[in-house]
Amino acid sequence: MRIVFMGTPQFAVTSLDALITSGCDIVAVVTAPDKPAGRGQKVSESAVKQYAVANGIKVLQPEKLKSPEFLEQLSALKADLQVVVAFRMLPEVVWSMPPKGTINLHASLLPQYRGAAPINWVLINGEKETGVTTFFLKHEIDTGDVLFTEKITLTGQETAGELHDRLMNKGAGLLVKTVKAIESGRYHEHPQHQLSTGEELQHAPKLTKELGAIDWTQPVLKIYNLIRGLSPVPTAYTTLNGKILKIFNAEYTETEPGIQPGGFLTDNKTSLKFAAPDGFISLTDVQLEGKKRMGIEEFLRGVRL
Repeated sequence: MRIVFMGTPQFAVTSLDALITSGCDIVAVVTAPDKPAGRGQKVSESAVKQYAVANGIKVLQPEKLKSPEFLEQLSALKADLQVVVAFRMLPEVVWSMPPKGTINLHASLLPQYRGAAPINWVLINGEKETGVTTFFLKHEIDTGDVLFTEKITLTGQETAGELHDRLMNKGAGLLVKTVKAIESGRYHEHPQHQLSTGEELQHAPKLTKELGAIDWTQPVLKIYNLIRGLSPVPTAYTTLNGKILKIFNAEYTETEPGIQPGGFLTDNKTSLKFAAPDGFISLTDVQLEGKKRMGIEEFLRGVRL
């Protein structure tokens, strides 16, 4: 099959590489336009573009997915199938173009956690399992008929960065399985399952900076899950000595804290812990405004509390 691959970040590169390694014919990639990034505003290319250029694959970078020029270029590729991993929402004129349709890899067990940030929200909500799903695109986002799913069990301690890497690799394998099944015609698609009575549909909206502000009156486990669900970006944070303190990693204990929520205890050497109503969050990996990221012992050596 002639395949057009659509994606932007590193998460998508792993899938693209797996498809190529398995012998799939990737005739082009569609990825985000180059854009200025960082303090110097140097032009930055997407991870997918960098991979494609290094491997001699044709690259399309449309500003608008409905532009006549892009649609003409896409049609000329005569793709049998389009594969989408971590890209943007496609208009029907794009996803309906190939005769075998357009499939998407999503980093959750659909229909749960439809949206832009499923990896983060399953951790923020303290879920016990998650996984990856492949499905055919249709009108409403993340609602198409499911092809394959694969579950993983969560430890209750991983950060979003760690879970990202697990699902990135798991998803690449599932995507290859899906493409091979479509190529051979040996697959069954089925509607996303209906929620049972009492089962709540969880969503995964785009993350905001405001979401990371820690409310120390919340239960300690809820705070802990927020910290790991937002690590390494956009990061949960609090204030210390009037400055923003980002928290990349922590541990928690459930106990009677004996001090007001938001208060902290420290030995000024190896321990800094903030109180919640039912326990402590012990910081292990932090970054104070204007400083570099560091472990708690190094941090405490350089700050007066």
